[in-house]
Amino acid sequence: MQKIDFEALFDTLPSPYMVLDRELRYVEINQAYAATVARARQDLIGRHIFEAFPDNGESGRLLRASFQRVIDTGQPDTMALIGYAIERPASQGGGMEMRYWSAVHTPLFGDDGGVAFVVQNTVDVTELQTLKQMASGEAPAPIETSLLQRVQEVQRANLSLLQETSELRDIFRQAPGFMAVLTGSDLTFTLANDAYQQLIGHRPVIGRPVDQALPEVRSQGFVSLLESVMATREPFIGRAASVVLQRTPQGPPEERFVDFIYQPILGPDGETAGVFVEGSDVTDRVRAEEQQKLLLDELNHRVKNTLATVQSIAAQTLRTSPDPTEFRHAFESRLMALSSTHDLLTASSWRGADLRDILQAEFRPHGVERYKLDGPDLGLSPARALALGLLFHELATNAAKYGALSSPEGCVKVRWSVEDVDGDHRLVIGWTEEKGPKVGPPTRKGFGSRLIERSLKGELRGEATLDYLEDGLRCRVVLPLD
Repeated sequence: MQKIDFEALFDTLPSPYMVLDRELRYVEINQAYAATVARARQDLIGRHIFEAFPDNGESGRLLRASFQRVIDTGQPDTMALIGYAIERPASQGGGMEMRYWSAVHTPLFGDDGGVAFVVQNTVDVTELQTLKQMASGEAPAPIETSLLQRVQEVQRANLSLLQETSELRDIFRQAPGFMAVLTGSDLTFTLANDAYQQLIGHRPVIGRPVDQALPEVRSQGFVSLLESVMATREPFIGRAASVVLQRTPQGPPEERFVDFIYQPILGPDGETAGVFVEGSDVTDRVRAEEQQKLLLDELNHRVKNTLATVQSIAAQTLRTSPDPTEFRHAFESRLMALSSTHDLLTASSWRGADLRDILQAEFRPHGVERYKLDGPDLGLSPARALALGLLFHELATNAAKYGALSSPEGCVKVRWSVEDVDGDHRLVIGWTEEKGPKVGPPTRKGFGSRLIERSLKGELRGEATLDYLEDGLRCRVVLPLD
């Protein structure tokens, strides 16, 4: 079978055709177009249409608007009637001559799916004799006047429809929820508004099947859902559905969450002609709900831990302070220490607390001249902050009762550093009491000793050593850091 020469076919079509690029420059014309406008092909190719045929009036504005609608929407645009003057050839006396045209503008799409060219098929709807009569000032024949009036009425109706369509398109385009229209058995994008383009990373999808425009959604089941809606003519509603999209050309796939509905579009015969897609991006809401659930779970966990800590403090205090008055004073003091560390953690939304702030909270009642702190700024996790807060409280309380803080000249020095041991980081804290009364080892295991055993050695995998030297207590704490 002999192949058709489409280039020759285009050139020999009896109706005038021309092709413009997106900048409205001539790409090609056929012989009928060249004859109609009385211009040679080489005089037009590469030139801007409004440079070749200038018109700054209403006709030029309408023609330019029609071209722009095709480029913006990817849809054909029809102008039933437009008056546009063209230059007459020298053989006909030269000068400008008003003609009336009926034109259809059709998009041609490029490899990226966007409109690359605009094809115009135009027809001269004014008979030569009528144009001569109008040019010479003679009144046109009644039948010609009637015909022209009808064409003008159609043109006005079309302009009104175009305005209404343009307004509807603007509403569709600016709608806050994402919307798209897919048509045909291959689910080709016909319309997509700004919100939909934002969701998919502003990819050119108009005129392309969904498998080609959004290849990543096939494996996620969305194309199967669309095909099911086409087959069953039943809508599908999705809520907080996860979809992974390539939202930037070189960026990583990004997960979004959407509420959406696939609504079948039924034709006059009752068969499904396409699918209307409508929905909203609810990623922020879903992640806020996830964060809220995480915070509630964390809050429950912290409340349980706090209650367990209070229960342990009460039991240990009762064991070491059998006298009710002594128990009350010691128990309240330890709860206040726990509360003080809680305040520091609350200020940081329970992300942690600084070691220096924990120490200063315990030493504050004794005056700044009674202690010296030396070490880098170091943030601690909530668990480590609570354990060390209680430990420092016990050390400060014992120092105030029996150690350096019980004498006017006494002083407590606390130094800390972070050491790297075979790639593992650990916090080393040294507590040294000076110029206090002589101290000796305790005769029984108190609350502080049990706190070290249960909190530091158990849950936090740390260790602490207490040396009761004649010149004052020394405590060394070693605690692994994440």
